[in-house]
Amino acid sequence: MISEPLRLPKYSIGVGDRFALQVRAQLQACILAQKAGLEIVPVWNKSNREHLIVGSEPSQTRQAADRAVRDLQWTRPYFLDADHIGMGTVDRFIEPCDFFTIDVADKIGAPAEQAGITTFVQRHPELLETITLEKAGVTLATSRENLVAVARKYLAAVYEAGRIYRCIAERKGAGRFVPEISMDETDAPQEAQELLIILAAIADEKIPIQTVAPKFSGRFNKGVDYRGDVEKFSKEFTADLAVIAHALGRYDLPPNLKLSVHSGSDKFSLYSAINRAITQAGVGIHLKTAGTTWLAELEGLALAGSSGLQLANEIYAQAYEKMEELCAPYASVIEIDRRCLPQPDSVKAWTAEEFAGALHHDANCRLYNADFRQLLHVSFKIAAKMGSRFTEAVRENQKIIARGVTENLFERHIRPVFLPA
Repeated sequence: MISEPLRLPKYSIGVGDRFALQVRAQLQACILAQKAGLEIVPVWNKSNREHLIVGSEPSQTRQAADRAVRDLQWTRPYFLDADHIGMGTVDRFIEPCDFFTIDVADKIGAPAEQAGITTFVQRHPELLETITLEKAGVTLATSRENLVAVARKYLAAVYEAGRIYRCIAERKGAGRFVPEISMDETDAPQEAQELLIILAAIADEKIPIQTVAPKFSGRFNKGVDYRGDVEKFSKEFTADLAVIAHALGRYDLPPNLKLSVHSGSDKFSLYSAINRAITQAGVGIHLKTAGTTWLAELEGLALAGSSGLQLANEIYAQAYEKMEELCAPYASVIEIDRRCLPQPDSVKAWTAEEFAGALHHDANCRLYNADFRQLLHVSFKIAAKMGSRFTEAVRENQKIIARGVTENLFERHIRPVFLPA
């Protein structure tokens, strides 16, 4: 144990960087927030799948983050996230990472042993009480049968999270990393009552999570806006905040525990509701973004014109031909209508402004094409196969690209979510 455990501050943003070339530009967005009176810390997140596709190592992301922090004289905390890891993928992240997103969504619904279910229900009679969450205007009430059903659905996932957490703690040391549990990549959203039961089980496992990522209703497709009932989401989100506040008073959980919103980039229609809810509750949040920076790189290449635009066209043409292969790993978080995708030959005739307009997420722009944007979101594999040809093009056009990356993160994400309305 260490005397002062590593703590994630109140506000944090997960910033994905597929090729680790925009770390300075991303950090610059946090610096702008600091100048505006807000402390928001960056968490550079990259999954094992992304490392495999790009051919990179977590240590390289660590080196890039450390270099940017040093060069820009950032004195506040920052973290490196082993994003969506499990027992089979955690090893390569142990040394360089200090934030671990423990993903156990695939264990949801796996049968837990009846003895464990019985013990859990007996240990928690308080979960059968009627609980009024006044600030959220929500009353929680459950029967013994429902408690057993929820325990049966989630206990195996929580047990797996405990196993992964202890594996990391044994090797890094307890308190030397920030644990998050992710349950968002599953079919059905968790209701407030379910989240409370899950948190009780996590406390039983003695996992000191500092963020938890539940699944909300609606579609959180990659790189585009939320599709669903915004009012319903707002009620769910507010109820979940109240559940966490209640759980902190009942269970042995870290006092800075907060919600994590995954696939949070570009969910513009939700940001005012999130801002209002966290402001009223006086709590923090972790907003996880990822591919929005890769898309800003591609947009910057297009705007650079000439060879940059030509390269962007080439990436799209290959993506169009390999759509099924590229989309398969992301099937649950994208919705692309091929009929709405422009033909590559037509795209080749576009100006730099037309390509960037189709890609840039602005629903009020007549050029914007959400299907085009989603396909390119999952097409970084093509850029990765280009190797130095792609990375050198980015470096050559870094000025215009970095400006877009910083503006996108600060103006379109940090400002509406975290700064006072």
